[in-house]
Amino acid sequence: MKTYSIALIPGDGIGTAVTEAAFAVLEKAAAGNFRLLGTTFPWSCAFYKETGTMMPEDGIATLRGFDAILLGAVGWPAEVPDSVSLHGLLLPIRKAFVQYANIRPHRLLPGVEGPLRAEGFDILCIRENTEGEYSGAGGRVHQGTADEVAVETSIFTRTGVERILRFGFEKARARSGRLASVTKSNAQKYSMVFWDEMTRKLAAEYPDVEVTSYHIDAMAARMVMAPESLDVVVASNLFGDILTDLGAAIQGGLGFAASANINPDRSAPSMFEPVHGSAPDIAHLGIANPIAAIWSGAMMLDHLGEREAAARVMAAIERTTARGIGVRPGKDRTEAIAAAVLAALD
Repeated sequence: MKTYSIALIPGDGIGTAVTEAAFAVLEKAAAGNFRLLGTTFPWSCAFYKETGTMMPEDGIATLRGFDAILLGAVGWPAEVPDSVSLHGLLLPIRKAFVQYANIRPHRLLPGVEGPLRAEGFDILCIRENTEGEYSGAGGRVHQGTADEVAVETSIFTRTGVERILRFGFEKARARSGRLASVTKSNAQKYSMVFWDEMTRKLAAEYPDVEVTSYHIDAMAARMVMAPESLDVVVASNLFGDILTDLGAAIQGGLGFAASANINPDRSAPSMFEPVHGSAPDIAHLGIANPIAAIWSGAMMLDHLGEREAAARVMAAIERTTARGIGVRPGKDRTEAIAAAVLAALD
């Protein structure tokens, strides 16, 4: 029986509960066909307070030996600044393992009512995940004085832009043949004009894909006014981050927002995580929705090549929400939603 080694990083807040729920569902989906061997790592803000680091010095080397990573949530801003937790765990993993494609699906599950009148949308957002506005290039001088200056520099490389656009073109080709590329080239005349130029260059290689370029503000409006007109959307690190929170909102909330951090050439493990974050305000209430984490787990199974099991997990999620379970924030307890998905796998 094939065995996959999975690194589990529950992290902070509700991350612990949703990761436990998701892995239980994945193990049941695997039963009799393949095996998931999970190893849990306590890396989190609590770990930082104890050790002064979000993960050990050999953390990346440790994770490299796994087939995939399932992450819960990272962050506890009341205890550790987000700039520390993000740059100490999540971003180093994405960059070290060249997980340059962040994939986030946005559609309404059965039984879920979104805030829009539109229902028939199915958007796949592709976010550049390793450079751009989150490169970490810059600095501050004259700190604490009236002359303080802060500089943040976005880094766009030809390699980085071309590979994420090509990834988007390939996804569009495999779906409806429509790709939307998002920039702000009317205001950012270097990086975003470069992105637009690369989009046009690659479009010549994909004559079967219809490409439309949008400015970020126009795309935000379109996702609200006409989400059904969109299919595959590709954007930079910052723009993709913002648009996918909007995507989560129109699909009913962050409790349904799944994501995958993909290393497309499989030279290192990919990482799968819900978008919702650690939610400190509800972490002690037991009402976190594990569906986003379970959906992320289904994406992990698909990436590992276990497509039948992934489809079974998605079908179980849909049967659960169709029964009205897990469709409204705070209505059902975490364990009740997880139990319903587990039962729906039978």
